[in-house]
Amino acid sequence: MPIDLPPVTRALLLANVAMYLLQLWLGEPFELPLELWPWGPHQQALLPNGESVTVGFEFWQVLTYGFLHDPNSITHIVFNMLALWMFGGPIERLFGARPFAVYYLICVIGAAVAQLFVMHFFTGGFYPTLGASGGVMGLLLAFGMMYPNARVIALLLPIPIPAWLFVILYGGLELLLGVTGTQAGVAHFAHLGGMAFGFVLIQYWRGKLPLKPNRILMR
Repeated sequence: MPIDLPPVTRALLLANVAMYLLQLWLGEPFELPLELWPWGPHQQALLPNGESVTVGFEFWQVLTYGFLHDPNSITHIVFNMLALWMFGGPIERLFGARPFAVYYLICVIGAAVAQLFVMHFFTGGFYPTLGASGGVMGLLLAFGMMYPNARVIALLLPIPIPAWLFVILYGGLELLLGVTGTQAGVAHFAHLGGMAFGFVLIQYWRGKLPLKPNRILMR
C-alpha cells in the first residue's frame, strides 16, 4: 500500500488517533457525551471517582461515536485504523475527496441508525456504542464492489481470495454473529448497517435506484 495517503483518509486517521489520545488523557467525562447511547430517557452513570453524571442519546452522537475507541483495548483502534489505511486510500482515489468524505460519514451514520434500531426494538439494554467500524465496513464493501477481483488475505483464512468473496463471507459472518448473539460487546448490526448504507449510496451514485442523482459520480 502506498504511504502517501490522500487527504481525507489521512485526516480521518489523524482524527481517530487524536480522539483516542484525548480519551486516554481526559477519561470518561470527555468520552461519555460523545458515545452513542440508546434512544429513550437519560440515565445516571457513575464515573471512576464516584461522581454521578447523566447520559443518554444526543443527535451529535451518530457521528462522534465513530471517532472513539475502547481506551482499554489498543487492538480496537489498531485494527480499525489498519483497515482504514488499507481500503481508504484506494477508494478515495477512485471516488475523489469530497464524495469519499460523504460516503464515509454516511456509513458511520448508517451504522449508528442500525445500532439504535436493533437496540431499541430487539436487544434492549442501556450501554454505549463506539468505534470507527461502521465507516470501515462501508469502505470494505466499497472495495469489494469497485475492485471485486483484487486479492484480500483474511486473518482467519490466510490465503488470497477475491475481494467480492471476502466481503460476502465477512458480511455473512457478521449477520450470523449478530443473530446468534455471539461475541457480546461487538456491534455486529452496526457493522452491517455501515455496509448496507454504503451499498445504497453507491447504487444511487451509479444511477441504479429510482431516485436519480444530479450527476453520476461512480462508473
